[in-house]
Amino acid sequence: MNFLHSDSFLDRGEAAVVSLNSQANVMLMDDVNFSAYQAGRSFRYFGGLAERSPVRLVAPHSGHWNVVVDLGGYAGSVRAGVSFDRN
Repeated sequence: MNFLHSDSFLDRGEAAVVSLNSQANVMLMDDVNFSAYQAGRSFRYFGGLAERSPVRLVAPHSGHWNVVVDLGGYAGSVRAGVSFDRN
């Protein structure tokens, strides 16, 4: 499984801002769901298919968050940059 990953502690209302060079799935998830994602199990996330850049994903509560960018199993490549908007 190929994916791009970044992580950070975010307070509620802070955001991960993802810049993409092509469309991709952009997901924000906690550590439990990131582990499930890596293991190929069911997981929950905020976000989805991003057809426009940048993508802004806001943390619904304070904690450690993972940003994942993937192509959903399709062939191709994507470049992404992640920054964190700390308000």
